[in-house]
Amino acid sequence: MAENTEKKRLKWSEITHSLRIYRFILPYKWHFIAGMICLVISTAVVSILPMGFRQLVDAASSSNMSSEMLQKLGLILGGVLGIQSVFSYFRIRLFEVVSQRSMNDIRKQLYEKIITLPISFFESNRTGDLSSRIGSDVTQLQEALGFNLAMFVRQLVLPIVCIPFLFTISVKLTLVMIATFPPLIFSAVIFGKFIRKLSRQSQDALAYSTTIVEETFQAADVVKSYTNEYYETKRYSNAVSKVAEVALYAAKYRAAFVSFIIFALIGGVLLIVWQGLSIVATGGLTMGQLIEFLLFTIFIGGSLAGLSESYSVIQKTVGAGERINEILEEQSEVGIDEANALAANIQGKVTFSNVGFAYPARREMPVFSNLSFTANNGEKIALVGPSGSGKSTIIKLLSGYYKPDAGEIQIDDKLYSTYTLAVLRKNIGMVPQEVILFGGTIAENIAYGKTDATIEEIREAARKANALDFIESFPDKFETAVGERGVKLSGGQKQRIAIARAILRNPKILILDEATSALDAESEKLVKDALQELMKGRTTFIIAHRLSTIREADKILVINKGKIVEQGTHKELSNLQDGTYSKLLKLQYELE
Repeated sequence: MAENTEKKRLKWSEITHSLRIYRFILPYKWHFIAGMICLVISTAVVSILPMGFRQLVDAASSSNMSSEMLQKLGLILGGVLGIQSVFSYFRIRLFEVVSQRSMNDIRKQLYEKIITLPISFFESNRTGDLSSRIGSDVTQLQEALGFNLAMFVRQLVLPIVCIPFLFTISVKLTLVMIATFPPLIFSAVIFGKFIRKLSRQSQDALAYSTTIVEETFQAADVVKSYTNEYYETKRYSNAVSKVAEVALYAAKYRAAFVSFIIFALIGGVLLIVWQGLSIVATGGLTMGQLIEFLLFTIFIGGSLAGLSESYSVIQKTVGAGERINEILEEQSEVGIDEANALAANIQGKVTFSNVGFAYPARREMPVFSNLSFTANNGEKIALVGPSGSGKSTIIKLLSGYYKPDAGEIQIDDKLYSTYTLAVLRKNIGMVPQEVILFGGTIAENIAYGKTDATIEEIREAARKANALDFIESFPDKFETAVGERGVKLSGGQKQRIAIARAILRNPKILILDEATSALDAESEKLVKDALQELMKGRTTFIIAHRLSTIREADKILVINKGKIVEQGTHKELSNLQDGTYSKLLKLQYELE
């Protein structure tokens, strides 16, 4: 017994949790309430029409009928329809305001939440899936919050308003009609649950197909270089086929359900007509009353039929609401207001003391167990070692992407945790191996390091980065569009824009991640000169596989299997005959 209770409680909590997404309506509650009032009034006015038709039919069959009376009744019915139309207009307008504005708020808050989540979230979620949350899931909610929610309420209200009138006409016929309710309601509930499950599967399949599109479009050069157009086409075809398969599976059951509803409704109407005519024949009802009853029955039947469809649409949104809530309830690492705060005055000294760390997804494989080193203000620290040794992990810890499991990290002899992430990152600049540019202009990409920079500041940063000459060679100069991910620029040009971006940011701690590894000799010379300008007066961490690029480093840390096996200057380490650095140096000379 307790077990069943627990299961019920869990199911109810899941439903209430998913419906929390409707809290976004609250800022527009007065629009919503006004819309509901218009909805109730328009529904109530519609319920008057059957009574008007009854009077019209009874008047027509009466011996006292006159054209004046018919005209009067016709004008009254026309007025009722006019009132209903006016309130329907405002109902639609008001619900559309609620729908559009609340969805606008959801999209803004969802994007804000995603962009402020830690890097581990992005590493465990695919881009296409996240895009689907903002796109298709919010669209699904919009359909429910707008027209369908209003219709759902109307379809609930109309039977409640109409059934009392039916009892005043004929108790027997009303009981016959009500007897058809249980199978309709029961089937609607069962069908709604089933559709909810299929909707979740459909959304998952659609998100996966969106992911394939985004990944292949972003990596079009890789797809073409490996001539995998056929493979990717087949992969996408399988994904969208899965979407269609789930949709067709749902359509099969929806068609069966709709057919059942039509059969039940028409059968119910025929039963009422048959019973009603027998009552009219005995004088228990007038023909006008029977028509009034039939019109009420049609209104109620239409509401019940529409109720099942609206219910299924709202059930679909439960899955979308759950998925959006999952993201909204994630813990942000940096708030929007915090990210806009001014940076603290950091000098740049970095200390790792007995740091231990393992990635959350691989707890059984620690990267570090007892890592210690110090980088003083303005020093150039090179990180050297084989792939997987932990060089990039040091940078991720320094950037606050992850927190150490043991030991501590200090900045300027203060615990890392005493600074906010936003303050730390405002003092850290990075020039990566693979530069990511946004699809705007050169000026916009440079200004990404300081969004309120003037054109003079942008120009000066470009000059220091040895980028001014090639920028001014373009017809549109700083207003030149770089294309998606900087596709219109060469590798060296993108690197120099990234350096200009870092110069404009003016960080105290600089990270260079293989910044010259993929460049030709001429571009490498220009980039190296720009980097020398950038490194002045900053604590710099250089990740390098090409050891010739770190000869001037103040300290080289040789890392292997998460441990610093050697440290010193280039001269000191190259003189260690059996040292790791010396062996790497000899091997690289042989390869060159």
